[in-house]
Amino acid sequence: MHRTQARTAKGGDGKEKVEEEAVQLRRKIGLLPAISLIIGSVVGSGIFVSPKGVLMNSGSVGLSLLVWALSGIISLFGALCYAELGTTFTKSGGQYTYLLELLGPVPAFLRLWGEFMFIRPAVTAYGSLAFGHYIVEPFFAPCVAPTGLIKLVGVLGVTFAIAVNSWSVTVTSCIQVFLTVVKMFAVVLIIVPGLIALGKGERVFPLKTRVAFELLAYLLPHRVSFFAGKTENFQNDLEPELLTLTKLPLAFYNGLYAYGGWFYLNCVTEEVINPNRQVLHFSTSFYEMHFFYISLCVLSFRIIPLAITFSMVTVTVLYVFINVAYYTVMTPAQLLMSDAVAVTFANQSIQSFVPVIPVLVAMSCLGALNGGMFGSTRLLFVAGREGHCPAIFSMIHIRRRTPLAAVLFQFPFAVAMILKGEIYQLLNVASFSRWFFIALSTLAMLIHRYRFPDLPRPFKVPVVIAVTFTAVSFFIVGLSLYSDLFNTGCSLALTLSGLPVYYVTIHRPCFPKKFTRTFNYCSKKLQILLEVAQQEVQTY
Repeated sequence: MHRTQARTAKGGDGKEKVEEEAVQLRRKIGLLPAISLIIGSVVGSGIFVSPKGVLMNSGSVGLSLLVWALSGIISLFGALCYAELGTTFTKSGGQYTYLLELLGPVPAFLRLWGEFMFIRPAVTAYGSLAFGHYIVEPFFAPCVAPTGLIKLVGVLGVTFAIAVNSWSVTVTSCIQVFLTVVKMFAVVLIIVPGLIALGKGERVFPLKTRVAFELLAYLLPHRVSFFAGKTENFQNDLEPELLTLTKLPLAFYNGLYAYGGWFYLNCVTEEVINPNRQVLHFSTSFYEMHFFYISLCVLSFRIIPLAITFSMVTVTVLYVFINVAYYTVMTPAQLLMSDAVAVTFANQSIQSFVPVIPVLVAMSCLGALNGGMFGSTRLLFVAGREGHCPAIFSMIHIRRRTPLAAVLFQFPFAVAMILKGEIYQLLNVASFSRWFFIALSTLAMLIHRYRFPDLPRPFKVPVVIAVTFTAVSFFIVGLSLYSDLFNTGCSLALTLSGLPVYYVTIHRPCFPKKFTRTFNYCSKKLQILLEVAQQEVQTY
């Protein structure tokens, strides 16, 4: 009997050892790396660049702050919807997986096509050029930095992100945590001087702004007075007559771009440690010690919903405070004329930290590049597994346990976009396609919930939040057709150009036999060169 138990134990240990040595993506992402992935991907170049776009399209300081707050709430609602999708469907891949499971292969392929043909290259190039700008500019101030050098440094930033994501999931997570801490320091370094400046001057706040800040002060642990400060820039803060319907979607696109990245955790669901496990409980004593402003005494969360909720609430509060700090120190005209808002802010408020601010902002951009690269490669990895792109993209490096081919695939597209340089207009094109598929995913979630009400859902978002987010998203997407017909038309055309590609390559492949043999031969040689293989253990 004892010998039998010993053999069983030995057999069990052997099985665990075999699984440990198998080629597969490991579950290495815990709660802290998950939060760092979201915050690190969201807080990138957007908050240091997008204030200009939000103010320009909203027309006034008060309306721009309203756009920032509403963009955060919309993003939080969307993130909660994706938390339900991420705990219901345990595959990685994010939007691609949800569209594939809920609406079929055609919408999923179009999402894949748009992501890697123009959305991901544009977003990566935008962050890379911001990284290069903040690294190079201080060495040439007050002169204009060479454009070629900025692009070269941007390419180096992308190369670093590619190298890290190719090397190790653990190293990528650790670097992401470190870069998130750095960017939180940069954010606090901007907020604190702004609030200090807000505490000096005359009481000139308009009534609407005063009510909002008094409510905020009442909710804070220590009563704070915001209305003895430098508030000249907040006079005439809400001017609806300056807002035009044609510019409203563009203001929200700039704001929502700065919040973009909350969906990347859903792309790596198969690598999250126990994504449906209960991980946090608030007791009454804990509530009394630290969270006395929370009325709920006992809450249970799971890693994905908890990481998403905590991250988005934190980012929304920080973004609003950052913009208040900007407007406290700078006039709207100064902000609109600045190409580097954070540096201009530092020059006027914290001159001793002026040399540090560009480095911190550059590190923030690098964190967003790293997080975006980490999430988007898993989308391509899952698409290769589903047969919507070459199978080599679904293969794992036999030692590093990373989807090496999927990571390397993004490099040439990103470099080409960086060298092109003029990508601001393409970002508007990318925003339309991205938000259309986000709205389509949550609409499919509502339809799936109606058709299968008894399906187990570890986390279930309130239906009012899901309906509100879906309606607002479609409204913004629809309104952009009216306000920017050219760019949205280009986005629609680029997305639909994937239909003939899907028909020829997936639905009814009609390649000549010689082409197929050549392609398979090249794929095999590339597999040997990259040292990659298919997963040996199912991870979903």
